[in-house]
Amino acid sequence: MSVIHQRTETELRDAVGRLVDAGLVFQRGVPPQATFLFKHALVQDAAQSTLLRGPRRQLHSQIAAALETHFPELMDSQPELFAQHYAEAGLVEKSVSYWGKAGRRSAALSAMAEAAAQYQKGLDELALLPDTPERQRQELEFSSALAAALIAAKGFAAPEAGYAYARARRLWEHLGSPSEFLQIPGGESRYHLNRGELGRALRVAEDVLRLSNQRNHSAGLVLGHHMSGAIRMLTGRLASCRPHLEEALALYDPNSPHSFVHQFGIHCQVVSPAFLGIALFLLGFPDRALAQAGAAITEARRLGHPPSLAVCLSVTTRLLLLVGYDAALGERANELIAVATEHDFPHWRAEGTIFRGSALVEHGDLVEGISVLRSGSAAYRATGAELWMPHYTALLARAYAIAGQIEKGLTLLDDALQIGERTGERWLDAELYRRNGRLLLRQGHTEAAEELYRDALSIARDHEAKLWELRAAMSLALLRRDQGRRAEAYDLLAPVYGWFTEGSNTPDLKYVKALLDELGA
Repeated sequence: MSVIHQRTETELRDAVGRLVDAGLVFQRGVPPQATFLFKHALVQDAAQSTLLRGPRRQLHSQIAAALETHFPELMDSQPELFAQHYAEAGLVEKSVSYWGKAGRRSAALSAMAEAAAQYQKGLDELALLPDTPERQRQELEFSSALAAALIAAKGFAAPEAGYAYARARRLWEHLGSPSEFLQIPGGESRYHLNRGELGRALRVAEDVLRLSNQRNHSAGLVLGHHMSGAIRMLTGRLASCRPHLEEALALYDPNSPHSFVHQFGIHCQVVSPAFLGIALFLLGFPDRALAQAGAAITEARRLGHPPSLAVCLSVTTRLLLLVGYDAALGERANELIAVATEHDFPHWRAEGTIFRGSALVEHGDLVEGISVLRSGSAAYRATGAELWMPHYTALLARAYAIAGQIEKGLTLLDDALQIGERTGERWLDAELYRRNGRLLLRQGHTEAAEELYRDALSIARDHEAKLWELRAAMSLALLRRDQGRRAEAYDLLAPVYGWFTEGSNTPDLKYVKALLDELGA
Protein backbone atom coordinates (compact mmCIF):
# COMPACT_ATOMS: atom_id res chain seq x y z
CA MET A 1 0.00 0.00 0.00
CA SER A 2 2.92 2.36 0.66
CA VAL A 3 3.77 2.07 -3.06
CA ILE A 4 0.58 4.02 -3.81
CA HIS A 5 0.12 6.25 -0.78
CA GLN A 6 3.16 8.19 0.33
CA ARG A 7 3.15 7.33 4.03
CA THR A 8 5.53 5.34 6.17
CA GLU A 9 4.74 1.71 6.92
CA THR A 10 4.10 2.62 10.58
CA GLU A 11 1.68 5.43 9.68
CA LEU A 12 -0.16 3.22 7.23
CA ARG A 13 -0.41 0.30 9.66
CA ASP A 14 -1.75 2.54 12.40
CA ALA A 15 -4.35 4.11 10.09
CA VAL A 16 -5.61 0.74 8.86
CA GLY A 17 -5.56 -0.58 12.43
CA ARG A 18 -7.95 2.17 13.49
CA LEU A 19 -10.34 1.14 10.70
CA VAL A 20 -10.18 -2.47 11.84
CA ASP A 21 -10.74 -1.48 15.50
CA ALA A 22 -13.74 0.61 14.45
CA GLY A 23 -15.25 -2.41 12.73
CA LEU A 24 -15.31 -0.76 9.33
CA VAL A 25 -12.74 -3.11 7.82
CA PHE A 26 -12.03 -6.83 8.28
CA GLN A 27 -8.43 -8.08 8.42
CA ARG A 28 -7.47 -11.52 7.15
CA GLY A 29 -4.02 -12.83 7.88
CA VAL A 30 -1.01 -11.16 9.49
CA PRO A 31 0.94 -8.21 7.99
CA PRO A 32 2.70 -7.96 5.63
CA GLN A 33 0.65 -10.75 4.04
CA ALA A 34 -2.67 -9.49 5.42
CA THR A 35 -5.63 -8.59 3.24
CA PHE A 36 -8.38 -6.14 4.18
CA LEU A 37 -12.07 -6.01 3.24
CA PHE A 38 -14.72 -3.41 3.91
CA LYS A 39 -17.37 -4.68 6.31
CA HIS A 40 -20.13 -3.82 3.84
CA ALA A 41 -20.35 -2.48 0.29
CA LEU A 42 -22.19 0.57 1.65
CA VAL A 43 -19.17 1.40 3.82
CA GLN A 44 -16.95 1.14 0.77
CA ASP A 45 -19.29 3.40 -1.22
CA ALA A 46 -19.33 5.95 1.61
CA ALA A 47 -15.53 5.93 1.79
CA GLN A 48 -15.22 6.46 -1.95
CA SER A 49 -17.77 9.26 -1.94
CA THR A 50 -15.56 11.30 0.38
CA LEU A 51 -13.01 11.55 -2.43
CA LEU A 52 -13.50 14.05 -5.22
CA ARG A 53 -13.75 12.54 -8.70
CA GLY A 54 -10.29 13.70 -9.81
CA PRO A 55 -8.31 12.37 -6.84
CA ARG A 56 -10.35 9.16 -6.85
CA ARG A 57 -9.53 8.53 -10.50
CA GLN A 58 -5.87 9.30 -9.89
CA LEU A 59 -5.80 6.85 -7.00
CA HIS A 60 -7.28 4.04 -9.10
CA SER A 61 -4.77 4.79 -11.87
CA GLN A 62 -1.91 4.59 -9.36
CA ILE A 63 -3.23 1.29 -8.00
CA ALA A 64 -3.41 -0.25 -11.47
CA ALA A 65 0.05 1.00 -12.41
CA ALA A 66 1.53 -0.29 -9.14
CA LEU A 67 -0.06 -3.70 -9.67
CA GLU A 68 1.37 -3.90 -13.19
CA THR A 69 4.85 -2.96 -11.93
CA HIS A 70 5.03 -4.99 -8.72
CA PHE A 71 2.63 -7.88 -9.41
CA PRO A 72 2.80 -8.51 -13.19
CA GLU A 73 1.62 -12.10 -12.74
CA LEU A 74 -1.82 -10.76 -11.78
CA MET A 75 -2.31 -9.42 -15.31
CA ASP A 76 -2.83 -13.02 -16.45
CA SER A 77 -4.46 -14.49 -13.36
CA GLN A 78 -6.76 -11.58 -12.39
CA PRO A 79 -7.24 -9.30 -15.42
CA GLU A 80 -10.66 -8.23 -14.10
CA LEU A 81 -8.85 -6.49 -11.20
CA PHE A 82 -6.99 -4.25 -13.64
CA ALA A 83 -10.10 -3.73 -15.75
CA GLN A 84 -12.04 -2.44 -12.74
CA HIS A 85 -9.30 -0.07 -11.58
CA TYR A 86 -8.76 1.34 -15.07
CA ALA A 87 -12.52 1.80 -15.47
CA GLU A 88 -12.66 3.72 -12.18
CA ALA A 89 -9.65 5.75 -13.34
CA GLY A 90 -11.47 6.75 -16.54
CA LEU A 91 -8.83 5.04 -18.72
CA VAL A 92 -11.40 3.45 -21.03
CA GLU A 93 -9.09 1.88 -23.64
CA LYS A 94 -7.06 0.06 -20.98
CA SER A 95 -10.22 -1.01 -19.16
CA VAL A 96 -11.70 -2.44 -22.39
CA SER A 97 -8.49 -4.35 -23.09
CA TYR A 98 -8.49 -5.98 -19.65
CA TRP A 99 -12.24 -6.76 -19.71
CA GLY A 100 -11.65 -8.57 -23.00
CA LYS A 101 -8.75 -10.48 -21.48
CA ALA A 102 -10.86 -11.35 -18.44
CA GLY A 103 -13.74 -12.57 -20.61
CA ARG A 104 -11.47 -14.79 -22.70
CA ARG A 105 -9.86 -16.23 -19.58
CA SER A 106 -13.21 -17.02 -17.97
CA ALA A 107 -14.51 -18.58 -21.19
CA ALA A 108 -11.38 -20.74 -21.45
CA LEU A 109 -12.12 -21.97 -17.91
CA SER A 110 -15.78 -22.57 -18.91
CA ALA A 111 -16.90 -19.98 -16.35
CA MET A 112 -19.47 -18.70 -18.81
CA ALA A 113 -21.59 -16.57 -16.48
CA GLU A 114 -18.46 -14.66 -15.43
CA ALA A 115 -17.34 -14.37 -19.05
CA ALA A 116 -20.71 -12.93 -20.07
CA ALA A 117 -20.60 -10.35 -17.25
CA GLN A 118 -17.06 -9.33 -18.19
CA TYR A 119 -17.82 -8.96 -21.89
CA GLN A 120 -20.87 -6.87 -21.00
CA LYS A 121 -18.73 -4.58 -18.84
CA GLY A 122 -16.33 -4.23 -21.75
CA LEU A 123 -19.23 -3.22 -23.99
CA ASP A 124 -20.39 -0.69 -21.38
CA GLU A 125 -16.91 0.84 -21.41
CA LEU A 126 -16.74 0.86 -25.20
CA ALA A 127 -19.94 2.93 -25.30
CA LEU A 128 -17.95 5.75 -23.66
CA LEU A 129 -15.57 6.01 -26.64
CA PRO A 130 -16.18 7.96 -29.87
CA ASP A 131 -18.12 5.99 -32.50
CA THR A 132 -15.23 5.14 -34.84
CA PRO A 133 -14.69 2.06 -37.07
CA GLU A 134 -12.10 0.85 -34.55
CA ARG A 135 -14.62 1.03 -31.71
CA GLN A 136 -17.26 -0.71 -33.82
CA ARG A 137 -14.80 -3.51 -34.58
CA GLN A 138 -14.10 -4.02 -30.88
CA GLU A 139 -17.81 -3.86 -30.14
CA LEU A 140 -18.37 -6.60 -32.71
CA GLU A 141 -15.73 -8.80 -31.05
CA PHE A 142 -17.23 -8.31 -27.60
CA SER A 143 -20.83 -8.76 -28.80
CA SER A 144 -19.95 -12.01 -30.55
CA ALA A 145 -18.12 -13.35 -27.51
CA LEU A 146 -20.96 -12.24 -25.20
CA ALA A 147 -23.54 -14.10 -27.27
CA ALA A 148 -21.48 -17.31 -27.24
CA ALA A 149 -20.99 -17.07 -23.47
CA LEU A 150 -24.71 -16.48 -22.88
CA ILE A 151 -25.57 -19.57 -24.91
CA ALA A 152 -23.75 -21.73 -22.37
CA ALA A 153 -24.62 -19.68 -19.28
CA LYS A 154 -28.35 -19.23 -19.98
CA GLY A 155 -29.15 -21.87 -22.62
CA PHE A 156 -29.20 -22.06 -26.41
CA ALA A 157 -32.65 -20.48 -26.62
CA ALA A 158 -32.33 -17.86 -23.87
CA PRO A 159 -33.78 -14.47 -24.88
CA GLU A 160 -30.61 -12.76 -23.61
CA ALA A 161 -28.57 -14.78 -26.12
CA GLY A 162 -31.01 -13.85 -28.89
CA TYR A 163 -30.68 -10.14 -28.11
CA ALA A 164 -26.89 -10.43 -28.08
CA TYR A 165 -26.84 -12.22 -31.44
CA ALA A 166 -29.25 -9.70 -32.98
CA ARG A 167 -27.01 -6.84 -31.85
CA ALA A 168 -23.90 -8.61 -33.13
CA ARG A 169 -25.61 -9.37 -36.46
CA ARG A 170 -26.46 -5.67 -36.98
CA LEU A 171 -22.86 -4.66 -36.27
CA TRP A 172 -21.53 -7.44 -38.49
CA GLU A 173 -23.62 -6.33 -41.44
CA HIS A 174 -22.79 -2.66 -40.81
CA LEU A 175 -19.08 -3.51 -41.03
CA GLY A 176 -19.50 -5.37 -44.32
CA SER A 177 -20.00 -8.91 -42.97
CA PRO A 178 -16.30 -9.71 -42.30
CA SER A 179 -15.49 -13.39 -42.83
CA GLU A 180 -13.70 -13.82 -39.52
CA PHE A 181 -17.05 -13.26 -37.80
CA LEU A 182 -19.14 -15.76 -39.73
CA GLN A 183 -19.78 -17.45 -36.39
CA ILE A 184 -22.27 -14.64 -35.66
CA PRO A 185 -24.93 -15.75 -38.19
CA GLY A 186 -23.94 -19.33 -37.34
CA GLY A 187 -24.75 -18.73 -33.70
CA GLU A 188 -27.93 -16.92 -34.67
CA SER A 189 -28.98 -19.99 -36.65
CA ARG A 190 -28.33 -22.17 -33.61
CA TYR A 191 -30.41 -19.83 -31.45
CA HIS A 192 -33.41 -20.01 -33.78
CA LEU A 193 -32.97 -23.78 -34.08
CA ASN A 194 -33.24 -24.27 -30.34
CA ARG A 195 -36.22 -21.92 -30.17
CA GLY A 196 -37.99 -24.33 -32.51
CA GLU A 197 -37.82 -21.94 -35.48
CA LEU A 198 -36.30 -24.49 -37.85
CA GLY A 199 -37.22 -22.78 -41.11
CA ARG A 200 -35.59 -19.53 -40.06
CA ALA A 201 -32.57 -21.38 -38.67
CA LEU A 202 -32.04 -23.19 -41.99
CA ARG A 203 -32.26 -19.96 -44.00
CA VAL A 204 -29.55 -18.36 -41.87
CA ALA A 205 -27.37 -21.49 -42.05
CA GLU A 206 -27.66 -21.52 -45.84
CA ASP A 207 -26.65 -17.83 -45.88
CA VAL A 208 -23.49 -18.80 -43.98
CA LEU A 209 -22.80 -21.59 -46.45
CA ARG A 210 -23.39 -19.37 -49.50
CA LEU A 211 -21.18 -16.56 -48.18
CA SER A 212 -18.43 -19.01 -47.17
CA ASN A 213 -18.49 -20.58 -50.63
CA GLN A 214 -18.19 -17.17 -52.27
CA ARG A 215 -15.19 -16.30 -50.09
CA ASN A 216 -13.68 -19.81 -49.99
CA HIS A 217 -13.63 -19.53 -46.20
CA SER A 218 -12.89 -22.99 -44.79
CA ALA A 219 -14.07 -22.43 -41.20
CA GLY A 220 -17.27 -20.81 -42.45
CA LEU A 221 -17.86 -23.80 -44.71
CA VAL A 222 -17.47 -26.17 -41.75
CA LEU A 223 -19.95 -24.12 -39.75
CA GLY A 224 -22.41 -23.80 -42.63
CA HIS A 225 -22.29 -27.50 -43.50
CA HIS A 226 -22.67 -28.53 -39.86
CA MET A 227 -25.68 -26.31 -39.22
CA SER A 228 -27.31 -27.15 -42.58
CA GLY A 229 -26.82 -30.88 -41.96
CA ALA A 230 -28.09 -30.83 -38.38
CA ILE A 231 -31.20 -28.83 -39.27
CA ARG A 232 -31.99 -31.04 -42.26
CA MET A 233 -31.75 -34.10 -40.06
CA LEU A 234 -34.20 -32.59 -37.60
CA THR A 235 -36.68 -31.71 -40.35
CA GLY A 236 -36.60 -35.31 -41.59
CA ARG A 237 -34.51 -34.71 -44.72
CA LEU A 238 -32.13 -37.51 -43.85
CA ALA A 239 -30.59 -38.26 -47.24
CA SER A 240 -29.63 -34.62 -47.81
CA CYS A 241 -28.35 -34.07 -44.25
CA ARG A 242 -25.70 -36.77 -44.41
CA PRO A 243 -23.41 -35.20 -47.06
CA HIS A 244 -23.45 -31.87 -45.21
CA LEU A 245 -22.34 -33.45 -41.93
CA GLU A 246 -19.70 -35.57 -43.67
CA GLU A 247 -18.39 -32.49 -45.51
CA ALA A 248 -18.17 -30.57 -42.21
CA LEU A 249 -15.97 -33.36 -40.85
CA ALA A 250 -13.84 -33.58 -43.98
CA LEU A 251 -13.16 -29.82 -44.04
CA TYR A 252 -12.59 -29.34 -40.32
CA ASP A 253 -9.07 -28.22 -39.35
CA PRO A 254 -8.63 -27.93 -35.56
CA ASN A 255 -5.36 -26.04 -36.09
CA SER A 256 -6.96 -23.33 -38.19
CA PRO A 257 -6.79 -19.88 -36.53
CA HIS A 258 -10.36 -19.34 -37.74
CA SER A 259 -11.88 -22.57 -36.43
CA PHE A 260 -14.47 -20.53 -34.49
CA VAL A 261 -14.28 -22.78 -31.45
CA HIS A 262 -13.82 -19.84 -29.08
CA GLN A 263 -16.48 -17.70 -30.73
CA PHE A 264 -18.98 -20.46 -31.59
CA GLY A 265 -18.32 -22.24 -28.31
CA ILE A 266 -18.17 -25.88 -29.48
CA HIS A 267 -15.66 -28.04 -31.35
CA CYS A 268 -17.21 -29.13 -34.65
CA GLN A 269 -15.24 -32.38 -34.76
CA VAL A 270 -17.30 -33.43 -31.73
CA VAL A 271 -20.80 -32.23 -32.53
CA SER A 272 -20.85 -33.09 -36.26
CA PRO A 273 -20.13 -36.84 -35.81
CA ALA A 274 -22.61 -36.95 -32.92
CA PHE A 275 -25.38 -35.63 -35.19
CA LEU A 276 -24.14 -37.84 -38.01
CA GLY A 277 -24.55 -40.82 -35.67
CA ILE A 278 -28.29 -40.13 -35.29
CA ALA A 279 -28.67 -39.58 -39.04
CA LEU A 280 -26.90 -42.87 -39.83
CA PHE A 281 -29.05 -44.73 -37.33
CA LEU A 282 -32.25 -43.40 -38.88
CA LEU A 283 -30.95 -44.16 -42.39
CA GLY A 284 -30.42 -47.78 -41.35
CA PHE A 285 -26.71 -48.00 -40.49
CA PRO A 286 -26.71 -48.71 -36.75
CA ASP A 287 -23.14 -50.01 -36.53
CA ARG A 288 -21.73 -46.93 -38.25
CA ALA A 289 -23.99 -44.72 -36.13
CA LEU A 290 -22.64 -46.16 -32.87
CA ALA A 291 -19.07 -45.92 -34.18
CA GLN A 292 -19.52 -42.22 -34.95
CA ALA A 293 -21.02 -41.62 -31.52
CA GLY A 294 -18.20 -43.49 -29.81
CA ALA A 295 -15.56 -41.52 -31.72
CA ALA A 296 -17.30 -38.24 -30.82
CA ILE A 297 -17.36 -39.07 -27.10
CA THR A 298 -13.70 -40.15 -27.12
CA GLU A 299 -12.66 -36.91 -28.83
CA ALA A 300 -14.81 -34.76 -26.54
CA ARG A 301 -13.19 -36.26 -23.46
CA ARG A 302 -9.71 -35.84 -24.97
CA LEU A 303 -10.32 -32.16 -25.69
CA GLY A 304 -11.35 -31.41 -22.12
CA HIS A 305 -13.70 -28.66 -23.34
CA PRO A 306 -16.82 -28.80 -21.13
CA PRO A 307 -19.36 -27.26 -23.57
CA SER A 308 -18.24 -29.63 -26.33
CA LEU A 309 -18.39 -32.60 -23.97
CA ALA A 310 -21.86 -31.58 -22.76
CA VAL A 311 -23.37 -31.29 -26.26
CA CYS A 312 -21.70 -34.54 -27.30
CA LEU A 313 -23.05 -36.37 -24.24
CA SER A 314 -26.51 -34.97 -24.98
CA VAL A 315 -26.64 -36.07 -28.62
CA THR A 316 -25.03 -39.49 -28.08
CA THR A 317 -27.24 -40.27 -25.07
CA ARG A 318 -30.22 -39.57 -27.31
CA LEU A 319 -28.82 -42.12 -29.76
CA LEU A 320 -28.64 -44.73 -26.98
CA LEU A 321 -32.32 -44.08 -26.27
CA LEU A 322 -33.23 -44.48 -29.93
CA VAL A 323 -31.21 -47.67 -30.39
CA GLY A 324 -32.51 -49.17 -27.15
CA TYR A 325 -29.24 -49.61 -25.26
CA ASP A 326 -30.63 -49.03 -21.79
CA ALA A 327 -27.68 -50.42 -19.83
CA ALA A 328 -25.44 -47.40 -20.48
CA LEU A 329 -28.23 -44.83 -20.42
CA GLY A 330 -28.21 -44.00 -16.72
CA GLU A 331 -24.43 -43.71 -16.54
CA ARG A 332 -24.31 -41.38 -19.57
CA ALA A 333 -27.18 -39.26 -18.23
CA ASN A 334 -25.45 -38.89 -14.85
CA GLU A 335 -22.22 -37.82 -16.54
CA LEU A 336 -24.09 -35.15 -18.51
CA ILE A 337 -25.74 -33.85 -15.33
CA ALA A 338 -22.37 -33.78 -13.53
CA VAL A 339 -20.66 -31.77 -16.31
CA ALA A 340 -23.61 -29.38 -16.63
CA THR A 341 -23.87 -28.87 -12.87
CA GLU A 342 -20.14 -28.29 -12.39
CA HIS A 343 -20.06 -25.60 -15.08
CA ASP A 344 -23.61 -24.28 -14.58
CA PHE A 345 -25.02 -25.18 -18.02
CA PRO A 346 -28.81 -25.07 -17.44
CA HIS A 347 -29.75 -26.32 -20.93
CA TRP A 348 -27.69 -29.50 -20.68
CA ARG A 349 -28.50 -30.07 -17.02
CA ALA A 350 -32.19 -30.15 -17.95
CA GLU A 351 -31.53 -32.59 -20.80
CA GLY A 352 -29.50 -34.83 -18.52
CA THR A 353 -32.40 -34.84 -16.05
CA ILE A 354 -34.79 -35.94 -18.81
CA PHE A 355 -32.45 -38.76 -19.80
CA ARG A 356 -32.08 -39.82 -16.16
CA GLY A 357 -35.87 -39.97 -15.88
CA SER A 358 -36.01 -42.24 -18.93
CA ALA A 359 -33.33 -44.49 -17.43
CA LEU A 360 -35.39 -44.81 -14.25
CA VAL A 361 -38.46 -45.76 -16.29
CA GLU A 362 -36.55 -48.39 -18.27
CA HIS A 363 -35.35 -49.91 -15.00
CA GLY A 364 -38.87 -50.14 -13.63
CA ASP A 365 -38.99 -47.14 -11.30
CA LEU A 366 -42.05 -45.61 -12.94
CA VAL A 367 -43.20 -43.17 -10.26
CA GLU A 368 -39.78 -41.59 -9.76
CA GLY A 369 -38.99 -41.78 -13.48
CA ILE A 370 -42.16 -39.92 -14.48
CA SER A 371 -41.52 -37.29 -11.82
CA VAL A 372 -37.93 -36.72 -13.02
CA LEU A 373 -39.03 -36.65 -16.66
CA ARG A 374 -41.62 -33.98 -15.89
CA SER A 375 -39.25 -31.81 -13.87
CA GLY A 376 -36.52 -32.11 -16.50
CA SER A 377 -38.90 -31.13 -19.29
CA ALA A 378 -40.14 -28.13 -17.29
CA ALA A 379 -36.56 -26.99 -16.61
CA TYR A 380 -35.67 -27.45 -20.27
CA ARG A 381 -38.58 -25.35 -21.49
CA ALA A 382 -37.78 -22.71 -18.89
CA THR A 383 -34.60 -21.99 -20.88
CA GLY A 384 -36.78 -21.06 -23.87
CA ALA A 385 -35.96 -24.24 -25.78
CA GLU A 386 -38.41 -26.09 -28.05
CA LEU A 387 -35.94 -28.25 -29.99
CA TRP A 388 -36.24 -32.00 -29.26
CA MET A 389 -39.55 -31.49 -27.43
CA PRO A 390 -41.36 -34.05 -29.65
CA HIS A 391 -38.84 -36.64 -28.43
CA TYR A 392 -39.02 -35.59 -24.79
CA THR A 393 -42.82 -35.61 -24.91
CA ALA A 394 -42.74 -39.08 -26.48
CA LEU A 395 -40.47 -40.32 -23.67
CA LEU A 396 -43.03 -39.18 -21.12
CA ALA A 397 -45.82 -40.78 -23.18
CA ARG A 398 -43.92 -44.07 -23.14
CA ALA A 399 -43.54 -43.87 -19.37
CA TYR A 400 -47.28 -43.35 -18.87
CA ALA A 401 -48.06 -46.18 -21.29
CA ILE A 402 -45.80 -48.56 -19.37
CA ALA A 403 -47.64 -47.47 -16.22
CA GLY A 404 -50.92 -48.44 -17.90
CA GLN A 405 -52.17 -44.86 -18.38
CA ILE A 406 -52.96 -45.26 -22.08
CA GLU A 407 -55.13 -42.17 -22.51
CA LYS A 408 -52.42 -39.97 -21.04
CA GLY A 409 -49.90 -41.56 -23.36
CA LEU A 410 -52.12 -40.94 -26.40
CA THR A 411 -52.63 -37.31 -25.44
CA LEU A 412 -48.89 -36.76 -25.09
CA LEU A 413 -48.16 -38.40 -28.46
CA ASP A 414 -50.69 -36.06 -30.08
CA ASP A 415 -48.93 -33.15 -28.33
CA ALA A 416 -45.59 -34.33 -29.72
CA LEU A 417 -46.95 -34.37 -33.27
CA GLN A 418 -48.45 -30.91 -32.85
CA ILE A 419 -45.14 -29.52 -31.59
CA GLY A 420 -43.38 -30.93 -34.64
CA GLU A 421 -46.00 -29.50 -36.96
CA ARG A 422 -45.55 -26.05 -35.38
CA THR A 423 -41.74 -26.04 -35.33
CA GLY A 424 -40.91 -28.12 -38.40
CA GLU A 425 -39.13 -30.85 -36.39
CA ARG A 426 -40.33 -33.97 -38.23
CA TRP A 427 -37.54 -36.57 -37.88
CA LEU A 428 -39.57 -38.54 -35.29
CA ASP A 429 -42.98 -38.39 -37.02
CA ALA A 430 -43.02 -41.96 -38.31
CA GLU A 431 -42.18 -43.37 -34.88
CA LEU A 432 -44.81 -41.17 -33.22
CA TYR A 433 -47.51 -42.51 -35.56
CA ARG A 434 -46.38 -46.09 -34.89
CA ARG A 435 -46.43 -45.63 -31.12
CA ASN A 436 -49.86 -44.05 -31.35
CA GLY A 437 -51.05 -47.13 -33.23
CA ARG A 438 -49.65 -49.47 -30.61
CA LEU A 439 -51.53 -47.70 -27.82
CA LEU A 440 -54.77 -47.72 -29.80
CA LEU A 441 -54.30 -51.44 -30.42
CA ARG A 442 -54.00 -51.97 -26.67
CA GLN A 443 -57.46 -50.39 -26.41
CA GLY A 444 -58.80 -52.77 -29.06
CA HIS A 445 -58.96 -50.25 -31.94
CA THR A 446 -57.52 -52.56 -34.59
CA GLU A 447 -58.53 -50.62 -37.70
CA ALA A 448 -57.28 -47.30 -36.33
CA ALA A 449 -53.99 -48.94 -35.32
CA GLU A 450 -53.53 -50.44 -38.79
CA GLU A 451 -54.14 -47.06 -40.41
CA LEU A 452 -51.51 -45.43 -38.20
CA TYR A 453 -49.00 -48.19 -38.96
CA ARG A 454 -49.52 -47.57 -42.68
CA ASP A 455 -49.07 -43.83 -42.13
CA ALA A 456 -45.86 -44.57 -40.25
CA LEU A 457 -44.58 -46.70 -43.14
CA SER A 458 -45.39 -43.98 -45.66
CA ILE A 459 -43.69 -41.22 -43.64
CA ALA A 460 -40.63 -43.38 -42.99
CA ARG A 461 -40.25 -44.04 -46.71
CA ASP A 462 -40.65 -40.35 -47.52
CA HIS A 463 -37.90 -39.54 -45.01
CA GLU A 464 -35.78 -42.52 -46.15
CA ALA A 465 -35.69 -43.54 -42.48
CA LYS A 466 -35.03 -47.28 -42.78
CA LEU A 467 -35.05 -47.91 -39.02
CA TRP A 468 -38.46 -46.30 -38.63
CA GLU A 469 -39.66 -48.22 -41.70
CA LEU A 470 -38.45 -51.47 -40.12
CA ARG A 471 -40.27 -50.74 -36.86
CA ALA A 472 -43.49 -49.77 -38.65
CA ALA A 473 -43.31 -52.92 -40.80
CA MET A 474 -42.68 -55.00 -37.69
CA SER A 475 -45.74 -53.57 -35.90
CA LEU A 476 -47.93 -54.18 -38.95
CA ALA A 477 -46.49 -57.69 -39.35
CA LEU A 478 -47.31 -58.51 -35.74
CA LEU A 479 -50.87 -57.37 -36.34
CA ARG A 480 -51.10 -59.59 -39.43
CA ARG A 481 -49.66 -62.55 -37.49
CA ASP A 482 -52.22 -62.14 -34.73
CA GLN A 483 -54.93 -62.04 -37.40
CA GLY A 484 -53.69 -65.41 -38.67
CA ARG A 485 -52.19 -63.94 -41.86
CA ARG A 486 -48.66 -65.23 -41.27
CA ALA A 487 -47.52 -65.41 -44.90
CA GLU A 488 -48.67 -61.85 -45.49
CA ALA A 489 -46.80 -60.74 -42.36
CA TYR A 490 -43.61 -62.45 -43.54
CA ASP A 491 -43.81 -60.90 -47.02
CA LEU A 492 -44.31 -57.46 -45.48
CA LEU A 493 -41.34 -57.64 -43.13
CA ALA A 494 -38.71 -59.68 -45.00
CA PRO A 495 -37.90 -57.10 -47.75
CA VAL A 496 -37.29 -54.34 -45.21
CA TYR A 497 -35.14 -56.58 -43.03
CA GLY A 498 -33.19 -57.69 -46.09
CA TRP A 499 -32.05 -54.14 -46.67
CA PHE A 500 -29.87 -54.22 -43.54
CA THR A 501 -26.28 -55.35 -43.90
CA GLU A 502 -25.22 -54.36 -40.37
CA GLY A 503 -26.65 -53.97 -36.87
CA SER A 504 -27.41 -57.63 -36.16
CA ASN A 505 -26.65 -57.06 -32.46
CA THR A 506 -29.03 -54.12 -32.04
CA PRO A 507 -32.38 -54.80 -30.31
CA ASP A 508 -34.43 -53.98 -33.44
CA LEU A 509 -32.62 -56.41 -35.71
CA LYS A 510 -32.52 -59.19 -33.11
CA TYR A 511 -36.26 -58.96 -32.55
CA VAL A 512 -37.13 -58.81 -36.25
CA LYS A 513 -34.87 -61.78 -37.02
CA ALA A 514 -36.62 -63.84 -34.33
CA LEU A 515 -40.02 -62.78 -35.66
CA LEU A 516 -39.10 -63.74 -39.24
CA ASP A 517 -37.85 -67.13 -38.04
CA GLU A 518 -41.17 -67.66 -36.28
CA LEU A 519 -43.23 -66.58 -39.30
CA GLY A 520 -41.19 -68.66 -41.72
CA ALA A 521 -41.27 -71.81 -39.62
